[in-house]
Order: sequence, then structure tokens, then C-alpha cells
Amino acid sequence: MAHELGLPCVSPGAGSVLSLLAAAGSAKAVVEIGTGTGVSGIWLLRGMRPDGVLTTIDVEHEHQRIARRVFQEAGIAPSRTRIISGRALDVLPRLADGAYDLIFVDADTTEFAACTEAALRMLRPGGILIVNGAHAGGRITDPSARDVDTLIVRETVKAIRESEDWIPAVIPSGAGLLAAVKR
Repeated sequence: MAHELGLPCVSPGAGSVLSLLAAAGSAKAVVEIGTGTGVSGIWLLRGMRPDGVLTTIDVEHEHQRIARRVFQEAGIAPSRTRIISGRALDVLPRLADGAYDLIFVDADTTEFAACTEAALRMLRPGGILIVNGAHAGGRITDPSARDVDTLIVRETVKAIRESEDWIPAVIPSGAGLLAAVKR
């Protein structure tokens, strides 16, 4: 479905990492920034506790309509998902401080810095931040790559790596996952 709409979706390898990290953290409250067609949401829900709720945010109503159907077809109870329409940067300030176990950022790279700042506020200590696209389309290690997206990804990885607030790692799965545990 995602490919039909021209949307990228997480690879099975990256999806299994999402499930693994959600399960390892016994995640009950998860935020996904970028619903897409629900593929990553399914992976997250598979790893979450059975009573867990996925809050997923997307600006595209059509994507959310498809995601609802995908969740239903996967046998996910409607009570396990909270789908919020809107720009992540408008919605995130309304979400509670320290209330979330995992936050998955699959947003436009221009929003990475703001999303990671919001995640620091929203995650409980020991909570996990995962940012998709940490390989910047394979350009992250190419010093001559100076396009805006690559520079933003580099800055995001560097800021999290150098921060005392996070214990980070880049996981070379899919488009690259920057994972960080909040201290």
C-alpha cells in the first residue's frame, strides 16, 4: 500500500528493530511522528505491551485513513491506537511530559531537531528515542555530501551523541535508525 502511494516505509529489518526496542522497554505509551500507511505502527504495536497505546501523528488525512484500515486488518483493537491529525510541531507541545516509553520519529528531516527536543521532554527516564533515516540516504559518511537533509541528519546525530541526556547508537538497519535512551 505504501509503495502504491509513493511513500517510503520501514524495511522488515528496521521494523523488527522497532518491535525489539518496544518489547525491551516494555513500552505501554508510544508516540510515532509520521503515521504513513501504518507499517511502522504495526511493528511498534507488535513489540508493545498488550495494553499499550500507540499515539500516531500525521498531517495527511488520507494516510491516516489507510493506516486505520491497515491496523484493523492486522487485528489491532481501535482502543490501542490514537491517531492525531496535524503537524507534529503543533501536536507535540500538547502531549504530556515524561509520559512516554518510546518515541519514533519518521518525519521530514527539517523537523528532526524539534522532534528530538520534544522527545527529551516527553520521554520518561529510560525511555527510547528512535529517529529513522540516520544514514541520510547513504550520504552520511560522504564528506562531500553537503545537501540540507544530510547536514541536518549529521547535526542531529552529533547533538544526541554529545548530549549528556542520551545514550545513543546508530543501528544500520533500513534507512538507518538513530536510537537513544534517555538518562
